[in-house]
Amino acid sequence: MIPRPEAVSDIERSFQVHPVTALLGPRQCGKTTLARMISEHKPCEYFDLENPVDSRRLSQPLQALENLEGMVIIDEVQRRPELFELIRVLVDRSDNTAQFLLLGSASPQIIKNVSESLAGRIGFVDLSGFHLTEVGVDQIEKLWLRGGFPNSFLAENSDASDVWRSNFVRTFLERDIPQLGINIPAETLRRFWTMVAHYHGQIWNAAEFARSLGTSENTARRYLDILAGAFMVRILPPWFENLRKRQVKAPKIYIRDSGILHSLLQLSNLSDLQGHPKIGASWEGFAIEQIIGALKTRDTYFWATHAGAELDLMVNFKGKRYGFELKYADAPGRTRSMHVALEDLNLQHLWVVYPGNQQYQLHDKITTLPLESVLPQLN
Repeated sequence: MIPRPEAVSDIERSFQVHPVTALLGPRQCGKTTLARMISEHKPCEYFDLENPVDSRRLSQPLQALENLEGMVIIDEVQRRPELFELIRVLVDRSDNTAQFLLLGSASPQIIKNVSESLAGRIGFVDLSGFHLTEVGVDQIEKLWLRGGFPNSFLAENSDASDVWRSNFVRTFLERDIPQLGINIPAETLRRFWTMVAHYHGQIWNAAEFARSLGTSENTARRYLDILAGAFMVRILPPWFENLRKRQVKAPKIYIRDSGILHSLLQLSNLSDLQGHPKIGASWEGFAIEQIIGALKTRDTYFWATHAGAELDLMVNFKGKRYGFELKYADAPGRTRSMHVALEDLNLQHLWVVYPGNQQYQLHDKITTLPLESVLPQLN
């Protein structure tokens, strides 16, 4: 088992403010294991809504929950959205001594009523797969190839990891999506998901997806929102402001887990990846997820102009703007685009992140550095 102390601390901090905390992330990313670790040293009642026995126990939810104390964990809570209203009533009681930890595999936008029912009473903690700070710098290639899902990363070998990810994709499409009340043929959504993998790191073009699928642009956007709401796709919004330049105003799209990306692209080992034209985009997406996960911020964007200047990632962090260029190269240098981004966006600093192990200066405000060295620069 790989310890996840930062995630545990995030949950504990949330409970200091809210009586309810939602731990949200994709299926199989370790939410249940983490919840059980937190509950080890305190009274705990656990309900798994995928377990028929627990589901029957909650058939009369008021009777099942009203007298509980300590930690109450409800796993896969998106299957019973009607529980949110009841939990609001319970935590508002003056004699309430229970804390509710809700585990979900869909965002609040997908889980109906959560934001309205528990507004002001619930804190949200996002959990992804393993992070580089959790597995160690010496495991970076393995983490990049296999992704962060525990069963994939910890598999006995690359073939076993690849098989697990293939089965995960199938289960997600055939079981998990229908359980959210979404009725889309599994093969249609698989085709769309595979298209997103091939467009990984590119600007979203609804018309192009719609033509390929034979659907409307609204339908294509709905498919994208579903995958994003289930934490499978990251929609990175554009940053634009009054610069007297024509700026790109469509988002970029990424498969969030690099291992799932490689499975959809049928890349089962490092040799396959190194010979594939998407290797640069794969590194870019992997690095973006690691940076965003480490900084724990949603204030992230990309920036581009129609004249060709662009910035892979811009982060507003502690009141300042920072830029990141993600380059899969042995010794990346500076470009005109970097200087344009520095000036136009008034960046505090711009880091060029690459898979090497040396840090070197390109300019007084541009530094090339390894991925694992990014966080210390911002703390």
